[in-house]
This record gives sequence, C-alpha cells and structure tokens, in this order.
Amino acid sequence: MIEPAPAKFDVAAFLASAGLGRKIVQLKPKQIFFSQGHPADSVFYLQKGRAKLTVVSKAGKEATITLLAAGDFIGEESIAAIVGLRMATATAITACTALKIDRKEMVRVMHDEHSFSDLFMSFLLTRSMRIQADLVDQLFNSSEKRLARILLLMAEFGQPGEPETLIPPITQETLADMIGATRSRVSFFMNRFRKLGFIEYNGRIRVHKSLLNVILYDQSSQQNAVSASLLGTPQTQSNGQPTLPTRAKTAKVSKIAQNGS
Repeated sequence: MIEPAPAKFDVAAFLASAGLGRKIVQLKPKQIFFSQGHPADSVFYLQKGRAKLTVVSKAGKEATITLLAAGDFIGEESIAAIVGLRMATATAITACTALKIDRKEMVRVMHDEHSFSDLFMSFLLTRSMRIQADLVDQLFNSSEKRLARILLLMAEFGQPGEPETLIPPITQETLADMIGATRSRVSFFMNRFRKLGFIEYNGRIRVHKSLLNVILYDQSSQQNAVSASLLGTPQTQSNGQPTLPTRAKTAKVSKIAQNGS
C-alpha cells in the first residue's frame, strides 16, 4: 500500500493564520509591539500597516532607525542562539495587524520547513542590503537627498506594484531623526519640495515620482563644465570675441606688463 505524500507546507497560510505557538494581534497607532530592554521571546510578521523601530540612548535621546511595512518581520533577533533583550522598541505608526510567533515555534519552522527558511533568509538579506544603503546614504549624501530617499521609500517607489503615494502620518521630528538633521532643515526642504511640485503636504504627505529628480540629479555635470572652462574650452564674449581661458589671460597680462616696462 502506497502511503500518501505529506501535505506541502504553505508559507502564506502559515503567516496568515493563528496556530500552535502563534497568534494574530491587532495594534492601534502608537501602540507598542515590544520595548527596548525586554526579553526577546517572539518574532512578529507584519500583515498590514506601518511601524517603526526606535532606540533610546542612556542620555534619553530617542532616534528612529528604520520604518517597517507589510511583509516585514519584526524582532528577528529573538532567534539568536542565546536569548537576549530587545535592542529597540517597535511601535505602530498606523493600525497594524501582525502574527506573533513564539521563539520556539519560529526556530522549529525554520529548521523543518525549507520554504519558510528560504523566505526568512531572503528577508534578512534584503534588510542587510537596506542597512548598508542607509549607511552609505548617511555618509555620502546631503541631508536633502537623504530626506528625499526616506520619503520615496515610505511611498514604496521601486517596489513591485503601484507606489503608495500618500505615506503614513509622520512628524518632521521623526524625519529629522532618521536623516541626522534638525527639524528646521527638514521643514526647509519640505517647503522646497512642495514649491517644486515634488510633494503635496497638507496634514498627510503625498509623494510624486518627480521627487526622484533630487536623488538622480548629478551636480558633477555642472562641476565638470566649470572645470572644462578653466582648462581652456573656448567660450564667446558679448562682443563676439572668444573668451580666453584663465591661463591664457594670465600669460597675456604678463606679456603686456613686460612690454610696458
């Protein structure tokens, strides 16, 4: 007698429903998933809504380190070999629905179900790449570009499907924390973006695709043009005569001075 093949594990069904070692939780805006310093005993899978991760220094200063959207795992540090404490606080920005998975169940399904572990590893790699991109952005880009990038990420430009141009409510203080700038600078750039038609800002922020221009525009083209002019690219004066390069001007002045003496 041929035994029936075991049922194939359904990752989507597992993450969409409650079961042994997991339950569905509902959170209101500003409600906390977990707090910094508490035991890391579970992982959350965000089914709906937006959330953020924040850390608080010993001096009491709070900083937002990342924003989370549907499809993200939260608190993945809980599956480390040694159970530790939460290193950040996860808070709902909008109304959220999430699957809370106990640490034991998360470890079990990671070991037993390869389709689930593949999905989770893909998430971890994507998160790692995002962190590296955030670091590069912080080190090399201006605060204006960093703000534009955060707004585009929140609107999910570059993700599969249509972008969600109306982003969740977020304060200028939070944006300032995320890009490492002051609130006044964020306010200045937001007003500039609005005047240029990149965003609409009336209580909620609506992001337009044209905001990508702030990221893609390369100022080096202007710098190269100036450098070329200084190196001798001929230009025309108002009287129709070619403009002498800087070095040629210097040589001509020196020659006149010698003839005059």
